[in-house]
Amino acid sequence: MTIIWFIVFTVLLIIELATVNLVTIWFAIGAVASIITTFFTSSVWIQMIVFVIVSLLALLATKPLMKRFKHFDVVPTNSDRVIGKVGEVTKSIEKNQYGEVKVYGNTWTATSDKPIREGTRVKVLSIDGVKLVVEKEED
Repeated sequence: MTIIWFIVFTVLLIIELATVNLVTIWFAIGAVASIITTFFTSSVWIQMIVFVIVSLLALLATKPLMKRFKHFDVVPTNSDRVIGKVGEVTKSIEKNQYGEVKVYGNTWTATSDKPIREGTRVKVLSIDGVKLVVEKEED
């Protein structure tokens, strides 16, 4: 049975090396534990239980560590970069009507909960489709 567990380990390791994300490493660790278990018992059931338990423990132990070391920094590109920025109203925004806001030299259709006059500085809260959602900038 040692050979079978070694083959399982090798296949899982090849899959892990072929992928970019951590996918099968925990199961490969479980397979190593099962290889070690074969030296103490010939029971396939015990080996399978060790495989499952060690794989789950490895997954539970390393997942939080991976989240700490692997940072998913989102770099704003295109339209996302205007969120949180300040622009100027170029066409008044009225209730239930769209106005226009200029941010980074680009003119956007914009909406707000409250009417905002032309020339007012606004902060971009979010993007709804292709329209900016803005609010009056706090002084």
